[in-house]
Amino acid sequence: MKRYFIFAWALLMIGIDVSAQEHSRQGSDGKTFLTPFVHDPVMAVEKGKTYIFATGMGIDELSSADGVTFRTEGSVFKTIPKWTHDSVPGFEKHVWAPDIIRYHGKWYMAYSCSTFGKNTSVIGLLSNDRLADKDGWKDEGCIISSRGGRDNWNAIDPNIVIDDQDHPWLVFGSFWDGIQLVKLGNTLHVAKGEKPRTIARRFAFNTREVPESEGDPKKLTPGSYNLNAGQNAIEAPFIFKHHGYYYLFVSWDYCCQGMKSTYRVVVGRSKNVEGPYLDNRGVDMLDGGGVPFIEGDKKEFEATGHCAAYTIDHKDIFICHGYSVALDGASVLVKKEIKWDAQDWPTLSSCEKK
Repeated sequence: MKRYFIFAWALLMIGIDVSAQEHSRQGSDGKTFLTPFVHDPVMAVEKGKTYIFATGMGIDELSSADGVTFRTEGSVFKTIPKWTHDSVPGFEKHVWAPDIIRYHGKWYMAYSCSTFGKNTSVIGLLSNDRLADKDGWKDEGCIISSRGGRDNWNAIDPNIVIDDQDHPWLVFGSFWDGIQLVKLGNTLHVAKGEKPRTIARRFAFNTREVPESEGDPKKLTPGSYNLNAGQNAIEAPFIFKHHGYYYLFVSWDYCCQGMKSTYRVVVGRSKNVEGPYLDNRGVDMLDGGGVPFIEGDKKEFEATGHCAAYTIDHKDIFICHGYSVALDGASVLVKKEIKWDAQDWPTLSSCEKK
């Protein structure tokens, strides 16, 4: 949920208007939709009921009894913790890119607080015994923070993954030096003595060219990225375990511009949660590697990105948001089943809405 390029500053008010339009289209609490308007969606299932959480004013929440028709449930936050405002000057109530996980008998939700084009940000944490208890969310404080001028990474876009030894890890990041990984303790806060390290970049280190995996290398045009965030157009990581591998999904290029969005998802994998994450040619994602996974078809979706993946009822499910061509670039839920090829690489059929 990052708009870190000069373009986005020029389009900031437009972006706010688009967000307002999407909330207006979605309607008030209790409305139902086959194709809900969401941005940066994550999913959880409790007692047969599906929940979607997404970027929004206080975190948008939707629910579904059948996994197809979704009902708006308002916002997760009744009151956003004061410490988030103290930590991030200019942050108000537009909470970005949540993540949801069940761990040791509780639900935990990580979320991002930031402002456009800056990396003074925090990732916060909530806990709840039951998703059905809308008033049960408890503030668990800050997982990690970043500060402009101090850190070359951005504490947004969290995803918590539990390794095969039941140890939790946080993967996060957007632009700057790319995707970060840090080990957590059992309270899902950064473990003592641990520091983030980079596991994926959009470009090979110290280069300014698109990697050869995309075809002929070409220079980025001046002004196509934010000078503070840099040109490292990678964000929104999500790690999914399958058949002894950890699969790292990330979004490349740019979100949040409606029909001008260029978002797409690539993936790499590793036998170790700490990496290295390699693509199907053996190129490390730290050096710009990544297998193309999903992008806009320019017919139904102009662009797609910021994904999550889950195993539900013995099926592997992929979700993300897509910029709908029919709806003039509005951001809607994309939900699909993951298939696996003979080499255990994930694949998808053509885009679909649900």
